[in-house]
Order: sequence, then C-alpha cells, then structure tokens
Amino acid sequence: MREGIVYVDGKWYPPERAKLSVFDHGLLYGDGVFEGIRFYNGRVFKLDRHVDRMFESARLIGLTPPITKEQFREVILETCRRSGLSDGYLRPIFTRGEGDLGLDPRKSKAPSCVVICSTISLYGDKHHTGLSAIVASVRRPPRVSLNPNVKSLNYLNNILAKSEANAKGADEALMLDVEGNVAEMSADNIFVVKGHTVYTPPTVNCLVGITRETILELCEGRFPVRTEMFKLDFVLQGDEVFLTGTGGEVAPVITVEGHPIGSGKPGPVTLELQQRYFDLVRSTGTPIPTANGGSATEKVAASSVA
Repeated sequence: MREGIVYVDGKWYPPERAKLSVFDHGLLYGDGVFEGIRFYNGRVFKLDRHVDRMFESARLIGLTPPITKEQFREVILETCRRSGLSDGYLRPIFTRGEGDLGLDPRKSKAPSCVVICSTISLYGDKHHTGLSAIVASVRRPPRVSLNPNVKSLNYLNNILAKSEANAKGADEALMLDVEGNVAEMSADNIFVVKGHTVYTPPTVNCLVGITRETILELCEGRFPVRTEMFKLDFVLQGDEVFLTGTGGEVAPVITVEGHPIGSGKPGPVTLELQQRYFDLVRSTGTPIPTANGGSATEKVAASSVA
C-alpha cells in the first residue's frame, strides 16, 4: 500500500481507493493544472505562493476552480494532517472534470479538485554527488503555442525528454527552445555558475519556478545574479551547473553529454546554496494543524472520509 492520503472533491480516501472518471478531461486531454508542494518537519513550504501559482495556471487555461483559495489552502493543510507524515510531497490538481469524448471544454460538467499527499525521492544519493545530463532532441514548445507558466497536466514534452535521458543512461535531460536557447531541465529550472556569478534563463521559455525564486532570494547579498538567455556552449563552459525544483530540490549537474562541468564534481556555490536551501525549508513554512488545536477541518466543507 502507498503511504499518505488523497482528497477528491470533498472526501479523503486511502491512495488505493481514490478515483476519477475515465471521462475526466484531465485524463483524456491533459486538460487541467497541478502543483508540486513540499512539507518538512510539519511545515508546508511557501504554501501561499504555490496556491497563487496554481490559481494563475487555472486562470490561464480558462478553468474556474471548484474551491476558493482559502478553502484550497485549508484542504491542503488538512490533507497533510490526515496523512500522518511530517515530511512529504503534495500534488494538488484541478481538472476540467467529467465530460464526453470531444475536445469541447464546455461539455465538462464541473471541475474536480484532487490533493495527493505522499512522499517523493527523485535522485537519491546523486542529489549530493551530482547528476549526469544529456541534451534532449525534443524542444520546448514556443510561448505562442503553449505558455510555459501554465503548469498543466500535459507533460508529454517533458516525458519525452526524460525518456531520452533514460535511454542514454543519464539522470536528466537539458531542454532547449526552438531557437536553441537553454530553457530548463526535464522538470526543473537550470542555473549556471561562472566565477561567483549565478546565471539562469528568464521565464519566457520555462516555468516560473518557486524553488528558482527561493534560490534567487538566497543569492541576494552573497552571489551576483544575471537572468539572461544563453546557449548550450555557455553551460558546457560553466564552472558549475545545478537544477532546482520542488521535487528535485537543489541538485548539482556534473556532466552534460559526457562533458564534465568544471571539476566534474559539485561546486562550492552549488553546495552552499543547496545547504542554505535545506536549512530554510526545514525551518520555515505554514504549520500543519494538529488534531487538537486549530484544525483546518472546521473550515472545509464536506470533510468526510470515504
């Protein structure tokens, strides 16, 4: 059995019993949005920022969430509480809802809200020792085709890149945009360090990452930051490369296409920012309510367990 718990449209379920209709447009067409959220030591990191980003993703695809921001926030906290986990990973989802086999979103009856609370581990020990990456042959779609800041349920582009990395025995895939600019990794933002300056692409061809934002905050007063477009050769000539994401956290990339980055080992800037990030997420955040004091349960409608 999977650990954790799942909220679906007003009820909580054990993971193996949580269900949506096969006619849900999230399943049929990737018509929906999601977030990835971490909680550490009983605190949800940057909860309000994640809620805001998810509602913005929904707005950008014309999906009206079936729940207010405040209710959604309380559902997330209550789901964490019911999970019994002090450290874990959340996957909130809004889908267009059950419809028919046509594309027309008007045919969907009502949006659904899902919150999965479980655990995640993406890179294991390589999270500290360093990842290998290839350059994906698939490119990130241009902004005029799909806004990169819609965190949608359609991740096929990213999955193809990750599958290519798997086939080549690499941990990750670096993705370029259609003009050959570095965009992101398969599901993470990318940073390059040269000297003590930290570079990262602007969010015109990649997601506005919340972990990315946090790293930029941690650089303030410590490392100069430059946000600009750059090509693959800039990455290969970097002293250090690292990726950031809620699931991946902060992880060094030590080779790209077999080419060592810098010394071929995690660099000092990466390791410092990684440690500062871990210190921050393990000591701050929105407290998860306990069963006895200030429970979110009272604030959530239809809070039954199925």
